[in-house]
Amino acid sequence: MNLTGKTGIITGGSSGIGFATANVLAEAGALVYAVSRSGKPKIQGKKGHPGVIHLAADVCDYEALSELVNRIGMEHGIDFLINNAGITVKCRAENFLDSDFERIHQVNVNSVFKLSCLCFPYLTKSIHKGRIVNITSMAAHLGFSEVVPYCSSKGAVLSMTRGLAVEWAGDGINVNSIAPGWFPSEMSRNVMDEERKLKILSRMPVHQFGDPRDIGEMAKFLVSDSSEYITGQDFAVDGGALAFGY
Repeated sequence: MNLTGKTGIITGGSSGIGFATANVLAEAGALVYAVSRSGKPKIQGKKGHPGVIHLAADVCDYEALSELVNRIGMEHGIDFLINNAGITVKCRAENFLDSDFERIHQVNVNSVFKLSCLCFPYLTKSIHKGRIVNITSMAAHLGFSEVVPYCSSKGAVLSMTRGLAVEWAGDGINVNSIAPGWFPSEMSRNVMDEERKLKILSRMPVHQFGDPRDIGEMAKFLVSDSSEYITGQDFAVDGGALAFGY
């Protein structure tokens, strides 16, 4: 799965899954533009691969995104897009603020659609088949308390993945998604106290958290030439959580 010669964009690339995935792809030879609000790695003591270029942009600032996409597309072309940026708020549904609900969907859903559309003309021109990989969640498949708007946003991304895969199949673009289980990240720590941590670990067969690079490896497969005939699919990287019965 050599990615030499391929150029792509990943959002939310300053830490966690985004940072790890960007580096896995760069190690395989890709030129990766990691977009985040800070425009730089947040992980202390970890240096990114030289093939990862960090850029500052808000995924909800469509004018800035358009300029960024056009600059990259005209200079290098765009072979893949990974929509990873996401936010959540922990709160019971009946107390959820409208502003928080709207912000979660703006970041997690609206920006995914908009950035995919901005990249569309460049993805169709890729000498490889263009690739879009959306990051969904276990929350697109299972119900979780106190993060209901997050659940609805990720369910929307899953449905969007299937819709775009069907609509853009004739344009030479494969669209898939990855549903991470529980990985160390700032967002997961914000919603996970000790009691919830024990519940989570007991709910998966392997009883341990994943390494963010595991998501990078799946993304590498989905943007590589090895996934030519795969589109419209959601891949769970979850330590068996979705398969675990009672």
